[in-house]
Amino acid sequence: MIRFRPRHVRTRLALWYLVLLGGILAMFIAGASGVLLLNLGRELDHDLVDNVENIEQVLSFGPEGKLNLPQADAHPDPDRPQKLYVEIRELNGAILYRNEKLGGAYLGSMPVTGEGKDGYSPRSSVLPDGTRIRLASRVHSVGSHPVLIRIATSEEPLWHDFRESVWALLGAFPMVLAVAGFVAFGLAKRFLAPLGAMAVRAEEITAERLNERLPVENPDDELGHLARVFNETLARLEGSFERLKRFNADVSHELRTPLTTIRSVGEVGLQRGGDTHHYREIIGSMLEEVNRLTSLVENMLTISRADAGHIHLERAPVRLMDLAREAASLLEVLAEEKGERQAVKGDDATVVSGDRLILRHAVMNLIDNAIKYSPSGGTVSVGVERKGDRCVLEVTDRGPGIPPDDREKIFDRFYRVDRARSRDAGGSGLGLSIARWAVEAHGGSIELLSEIDKGSTFRISLPAIDTERPASKPIPGSEMVRP
Repeated sequence: MIRFRPRHVRTRLALWYLVLLGGILAMFIAGASGVLLLNLGRELDHDLVDNVENIEQVLSFGPEGKLNLPQADAHPDPDRPQKLYVEIRELNGAILYRNEKLGGAYLGSMPVTGEGKDGYSPRSSVLPDGTRIRLASRVHSVGSHPVLIRIATSEEPLWHDFRESVWALLGAFPMVLAVAGFVAFGLAKRFLAPLGAMAVRAEEITAERLNERLPVENPDDELGHLARVFNETLARLEGSFERLKRFNADVSHELRTPLTTIRSVGEVGLQRGGDTHHYREIIGSMLEEVNRLTSLVENMLTISRADAGHIHLERAPVRLMDLAREAASLLEVLAEEKGERQAVKGDDATVVSGDRLILRHAVMNLIDNAIKYSPSGGTVSVGVERKGDRCVLEVTDRGPGIPPDDREKIFDRFYRVDRARSRDAGGSGLGLSIARWAVEAHGGSIELLSEIDKGSTFRISLPAIDTERPASKPIPGSEMVRP
């Protein structure tokens, strides 16, 4: 089955407009024709009633009992003569008067309902010769003598006027539709012109030109709203592409450094040669770089899985103090190597709902970061407390602090305040980013408080749960998490 469907929206809008307008005009013509026919009929009935009243005024009986009817065929309106059929009868049916217009026909032979003393009864009927007439009748008393007056007129003038009016309306119908279609197409083309301009601009936007935006002529209408939404989408895409480019560049740089080191150490070791001790040192250096590379790849894998939503939170009650002690003990060797001390204190009743492994990973990243930047002989403090309906965990170091310009970027991936120093300490710039994701995935927040030359404090805030909840009762929620 072939279906007609115009290509352009403006054409479809114009056609729909014409269909609706055509339907409305058709209903208007039908209604107007009905009203016109009704009014013409009423006007004709009114003329008949006037004729009956005029005859009643001049009707009389002569001395010999003969009915006198002067000017019986006259019409009260000389500008619009009517073809009248007049018949007057006795109530017993005897004909008292018939005008020449009737010819051989008898109005009295046609049944007329509603005849009575007090009212007229106009109605349509047909003469024996096929002429359609409008008939009015009334019983009238001439002195003490009652008679039946019947007057009729042809309906041909009524139908002639009706047909002319209907044909005039029908003749104007296609012209009105043609003019309306021309105007509708022009208006649709004009109003949809901004959409065409947006389409042309959108075709020009590529991955290398995401900084361009669609034109917005009127931000308050629907097309302007569409353009604004599309521009916001382009802005998000541009930001995502920029982050992806920066991420790829950072990953390449981070991977190149340990790989270059491994290759350099191996090449130097092969060129110089040496004893077993010499080769052990070379292998040790290479393993150190491999460990750094492994840590980087594991962190990247964690971020990649988080971005893809492949990490599920296995929620259960978690005591933050136990989590803090466990994370500190796992990093105790690293602290001892730098001659630092760890201090963990706080409220044992602080309980949150979360995935223990993911939360421990976040706390370990914060403690590891504090150990790296604290001076030798310093103290890394871990504090846990409950504030209202929140549980707060703080990790404080006595390091150099973070400049104000870098505090908002410190949680970005691969961002480091001092790149060379961070790399020497084994950092990749992913630990704080992973920590923020882990905390936010549990409905919490993480913030930084820092002063230059006085140290920094990373504060984690998580929703608290009642400590009376049985530890063996699982907390609902094993959900997929996206950062």
